[in-house]
Amino acid sequence: MSAEAQAGLGDRFGHARRTFRTWRGQRPFWAGLLTLLGGIPIMYFPYANLTLGTMTIRMATTAGAGSLIIGALLVVLGITMWFQYQSRIFAGVAAILLALVSLVVSNFGGFVIGFLLALIGGALAISWASAKPQDEAPTADADDAGADDATAVPPVAGATYQVAGAHHESGTNPDNGKNGRHRAG
Repeated sequence: MSAEAQAGLGDRFGHARRTFRTWRGQRPFWAGLLTLLGGIPIMYFPYANLTLGTMTIRMATTAGAGSLIIGALLVVLGITMWFQYQSRIFAGVAAILLALVSLVVSNFGGFVIGFLLALIGGALAISWASAKPQDEAPTADADDAGADDATAVPPVAGATYQVAGAHHESGTNPDNGKNGRHRAG
């Protein structure tokens, strides 16, 4: 392979990597991955035949169908967190509840492995916030409390209250945020 071909491959790989990084940053990726991975041992162990030498151990339980349903729902919730990230709160709460139910139903939640992965994934989904910057509203500092500015509300004729920006002897006015409340410190 020539150097030019490798350089072109690197550009495509770099572009794909940047695209994936952008996609991953716009959704609760790790929450979905952990939830999805938590469903796999919960589904797998009740139907698995573990072999130790010549001895076969079967983990089949009477709640095997329940384990299959819980594991499949966790996998679906993990995928939902990726592609329908607006419903991440619902998916996270559902993942936590299913993880807790799997402790009783499915061999201690897939031998605690699936339980912990699903529990952490659900918590991450609930706590995830979009990386979009918030528009910050301008706030008045305490030093500028008495200064007249263009945003002050003009007085209303016949009103019995004082307009924001009016000076008070007590130091409390709506502009400095105290409004009669005193702060310690």
